[in-house]
Amino acid sequence: MKKVVFLLTLICKLQCTLWAQDVQFSQFYAAPLYLNPAFAGSTEWTRVGLNFRNQWPSLDHSFVSMSAYLDHFIEHKNSGVGVIVNGTRESFAQLQNMEVGVMYSYRLRLGEFRFLHVGAQGSFVNRYVNVEQIMLGTQLDIDRGIINQDASTWVTDDSQRSHADINTGLYYYEERFWLGIAAHHLTRPYISYMEMEMDRLPIKYSVHGGIKIPLQDGRIKEYLNNINQERSLSFAFNYKRQGVFDQLDIGAEFYFQPVILGAWYRGLPSKNAMPNNEAIVALLGFSLPNDMDLGYSYDFTISKLGLRNAGGAHELSLRYTFLNYKLGKKRDRVIPGFKY
Repeated sequence: MKKVVFLLTLICKLQCTLWAQDVQFSQFYAAPLYLNPAFAGSTEWTRVGLNFRNQWPSLDHSFVSMSAYLDHFIEHKNSGVGVIVNGTRESFAQLQNMEVGVMYSYRLRLGEFRFLHVGAQGSFVNRYVNVEQIMLGTQLDIDRGIINQDASTWVTDDSQRSHADINTGLYYYEERFWLGIAAHHLTRPYISYMEMEMDRLPIKYSVHGGIKIPLQDGRIKEYLNNINQERSLSFAFNYKRQGVFDQLDIGAEFYFQPVILGAWYRGLPSKNAMPNNEAIVALLGFSLPNDMDLGYSYDFTISKLGLRNAGGAHELSLRYTFLNYKLGKKRDRVIPGFKY
């Protein structure tokens, strides 16, 4: 009986993840272009990054997600441009999703240290599923313990779907505070494999922001190289809603150069009296002197799916910023925000 309950719980979570919601990264600020197209060019330099997530590795069938991006700021045009490639794969039904997008953002100066980025993204998306691996509830004969028919009989068209998509967003920041708003899937593409015009993907809305509190700088080996060591404490949140599902991530990040320590809580009280306590996330990152940032996080599952059953989630992030050292080793203005 416990196995049946666990299976039903897993199926419910699979359906919520695959059919109703986008894949989410725990280190969502380390995947800035995936979070909000207005982040394109937000560092005011050239940046390249990669995110990888392995969710529920203890199960026979898990989810693997990746996101790779490149963005650049065009200073004389106050504009940012970027390109992103996202991919996900679920091993049971071999459900795969591949997206290639381009984005543009424009920076408006609202004051000496206040700026607003307005961004938009256009994408091409291709999805594939192995229908022979899918089993519907209507196919199960519980009394006789058999499957009535092949799963592929319910599909009336090809197992691949493609569509265009549009995302947009705003990003405001000043010296110590930032706030972003994004809307994804404005075209509301059809996502059903059963019929061409059935089950439209809901628009995903998200609001994210935070505050950075500078701490007293330290010095590393002052007698040798006199390098300033940045220390700061940041608090941030990310709220997202898609269809009937919503989620809130809140957390803190301590930066003791070159080490970053972070902790997140993912959960939100449900209006439908359903549990929505998903995970506690622990993060360890390094901001290296060669302008490269490395991050690793682990999701400790606290939902009924269980850490022991699912194995949580491992996530890695890597990004490199091409700084223009002709302008000096230090930036004229440090843009606030979470590193991960």
